[in-house]
Amino acid sequence: MRVVFVHGACVRDGSWWWHRTAELLQERGMLSVAPALPSCGEAGLPGGVGGPGLSEDVAAVRQALLDSDEPTVVVAHSYGGIVTAEAAAGVGSVRHLVLVSSYLPEVGQSLSEFGDGSPAPFLDIDSDAGTFSVRPELLVDTFLQDCDPEIQAQAAGHLARQSLQVTGQPVQAAAWQQVPSTYLICAQDRGTPPRLQREFARRAGNVVELDAGHHPFLSQPAAVQDLLLSL
Repeated sequence: MRVVFVHGACVRDGSWWWHRTAELLQERGMLSVAPALPSCGEAGLPGGVGGPGLSEDVAAVRQALLDSDEPTVVVAHSYGGIVTAEAAAGVGSVRHLVLVSSYLPEVGQSLSEFGDGSPAPFLDIDSDAGTFSVRPELLVDTFLQDCDPEIQAQAAGHLARQSLQVTGQPVQAAAWQQVPSTYLICAQDRGTPPRLQREFARRAGNVVELDAGHHPFLSQPAAVQDLLLSL
């Protein structure tokens, strides 16, 4: 069994965001990969108007899934659930989806449909450039309040400005409708409120709740490892 990690919005260097959990899994003989998302500028192309969007992110994750026939668990965080819904559809090696504080969109739904219609206060949106990002001064208090100081200090260096177009682009498939799924609710999440997560989780086959913030794979990696090994 292997794990493919799909990171969330406005960050880069997926292997860093997942490293604490990935290292524990490797000790147990389970390898993982964290594909780069082009819309976050990880493909060497500038984000924004005319740059890579959801389809390019889907293609990158799908390629990572097709690179091996080994049975695979896909772990998607936040925006990563939008990408995974389409990328994992019809891939025979994918045995389970784990959605961490994430979204399970129906075919035709986009990320913007999961909000309340107004921009989140922790986002910096540049409509002219066609990009958005997390406000660095709000990063820790919103997303990493339960992480240790070392992680909090390093995280800002792994933020990215992402193409704004991904928020309105609809998915063309919904893998969670065919593949067994588990939703991990983060009960102390200040970015995606737990009440919304519980609504999203209704579409999943199984639901687990953890007393953690938005990034449990950094703050409580052993708990996330145990969940993945249980699958």
